[in-house]
This record gives sequence, structure tokens and C-alpha cells, in this order.
Amino acid sequence: MPFSQGQLVVHPHHGPATVQEVMTRVVGGVERTYLSMLVHRSNLTVSVPEDSAEEIGLRKVLSPEELQEVLDVLQAPSEPFDKQWSRRMKDQRERLLLGELPVTAGVVRDLLRRDLEDGLSPAEKDLLKTASRPLLGEFVEALGVSDERAEELLVAAVTGQDVPTPTELAEAGALTSTT
Repeated sequence: MPFSQGQLVVHPHHGPATVQEVMTRVVGGVERTYLSMLVHRSNLTVSVPEDSAEEIGLRKVLSPEELQEVLDVLQAPSEPFDKQWSRRMKDQRERLLLGELPVTAGVVRDLLRRDLEDGLSPAEKDLLKTASRPLLGEFVEALGVSDERAEELLVAAVTGQDVPTPTELAEAGALTSTT
């Protein structure tokens, strides 16, 4: 994927970001091109080597079909969880490190359902907040909705409420271009 200044991309761990600058750096005597990106929702600046972007997992914003797959994960039954807190936290953190949005959606789904049913420990609440950030950012960018509406859609999907499909949102004029 070619990159240019102002381009919207999605970082696997931080969520949607805008390429602020494409620059050349000399690292270890080797000249490499780097992408400097401003992460949405956090104003964090991240730099990655352009030739490693695919390996890192930089990608375009989800298409409506891909977004539907994420919604399907959010609506699916929860995974069984370990009763021992330390094992459960380790498992959830390892799943999040994969940087795959459907896997992240599964962690968010399971944590959110447990929070609504029994409550979560402070560490799990922090993990839920951290895991939700890139997912909500993707909803905002892919659907062209506000942060509040993205959160409403996330909670509705997880709690079994009716959620419009990305196609229905597109027909209603709420879907932005992902090209």
C-alpha cells in the first residue's frame, strides 16, 4: 500500500491515524523511509518504517463487509473465561497483542458482557477501555458517526439489540468513503 501525507490508515494497536509526514531517517547507517502518524482519539504520534508497514499491520479503514464481520463477532456468544483472574488477564492481553480487529472485538465483547453482568476488576476495566479505543475509532472512521454513536452501536451489538448493518447505514447516508 503506498502512503502519502494526509492519508487515513489504521494501526493494529492504536486504531485510526493520519499520516502526518513521510520522511527519511538514517538508522544504523541505513537510510529508511518512515511514516509519522497522528493517532486519532489520543493525539499520540507513532513512527513506523514504511517497508515494515504491512508486517506491523497498517491497513486501510474497514470496508462495509469487513465491518459486518466485526459486528458479527460482537454479536456472537461469549467465550468461556477462566475463573482465575491472573490467567484471564494474561489470556486477554495475549489476544489483544495479536492486533487483529476481530480478535480485539471478541475481547471487548466478553469484557463488556462480564462488566454488565457481574462487574469487572479495576484492571479489567482499564483493559476494556484500552481494547475498546481502536474498535470505536474504527467505527467512527468507517461509519462516519460520532464517538457517542459508535459507543451506542458497540453496546447495542454486544447486548443483543438490533444494530443496523453497514449497508443499511450506507443507504441512510451515514457511511463515509473508505478509499
